Amino acid sequence: MSSSAYLSSASAHRAYTLSDFDFELPPQLIAQHPAAERSGSRLLDGSSAKVVDRIFHELPGLLNAGDLLVFNDTKVVKARIFGEKASGGKLELLIERVLPGHQVVAHMKVSKKPLVGGKMFLAGGARNGGFDAVLLGRWPNENGQLFHLQLSDEPHALMEKHGHVPLPPYIEHTDTEEDAQRYQTVFARAPGAVAAPTAALHFDEGVLNALTAQGVQTASVTLHVGAGTFQPVKTENIAEHTMHSEWYEVPEATQQAIAACKARGGRVVAVGTTTVRTLESWAKFKQSSGDTQIFITPGFEFQVVDRLITNFHLPKSTLMMLVSAFAGYEHIMGLYRHAIAQQYRFFSYGDAMLLTRNTLESQSN
Repeated sequence: MSSSAYLSSASAHRAYTLSDFDFELPPQLIAQHPAAERSGSRLLDGSSAKVVDRIFHELPGLLNAGDLLVFNDTKVVKARIFGEKASGGKLELLIERVLPGHQVVAHMKVSKKPLVGGKMFLAGGARNGGFDAVLLGRWPNENGQLFHLQLSDEPHALMEKHGHVPLPPYIEHTDTEEDAQRYQTVFARAPGAVAAPTAALHFDEGVLNALTAQGVQTASVTLHVGAGTFQPVKTENIAEHTMHSEWYEVPEATQQAIAACKARGGRVVAVGTTTVRTLESWAKFKQSSGDTQIFITPGFEFQVVDRLITNFHLPKSTLMMLVSAFAGYEHIMGLYRHAIAQQYRFFSYGDAMLLTRNTLESQSN
């Protein structure tokens, strides 16, 4: 199949609404388990107008010596915790962020929210080998959707001992040992994510070695992926959507590697939308670390990323908007039609695609 023409000048200037990013996805294409081998996933090569069906382990041959591959080295933590209120009511926490002093910020599923100062017993509570928590209030302010909690011990140690892998809402099984291994990249280093940077899940030692042999260089950034990555956009006017906040860092060594890559005429290849958001936040706001709420929609001016490796995303999601901004709306929708027709596997445990930045789109704003 030949994808739609990359982008006409007319479509570059159109105003997009939420409905533009909707599509029908057969439920059976939502991957419930990873491929048998990481690099055995399929790779839809959409890097030009001619679409090619490939296998992920072919990726090194699609890159050039001197290109720079940038990964997100965040590590998924076992952030889902089950427990109960003092009244006995069941609850579920998804710890989004760890703060100093054994404090955390979390999403809470519970029939009736506890009062400030209320005590919660997680994993059976301290009296039964688990731990306790006290509700300090909402976060980041009194009207915030998240909850600010004081835990009885160090949060990362508690999550590792009592927590569950925070699988996405569209994966229907409870977490297993396979998930603990495969919903994590092979180079995960910095704990703090509640969702994996899923495009990087396809990389294994064989692919990494082949990239090195090809002369492709690598660097890393950190963005602790939050549960907001699954948050649906609910406003038809996408400009009215409030983007979730995530913490990121672009190390000095990575900044230097990007500068050197650009100087030698290489391409910066982002592995995943989280890496794109990190690099473009750094370029746009001139801050090497901090929180970002960057919302990338068609018309965005990309400053760093030249190519993108990404999985297939949820309809009406901010990630659909990001990839459309990057590669061109018509091209992306054509790729998605092709992927559905060819039975590609979607979302976190699904297949990947390779995209090239469409300069007409990014310069149209």
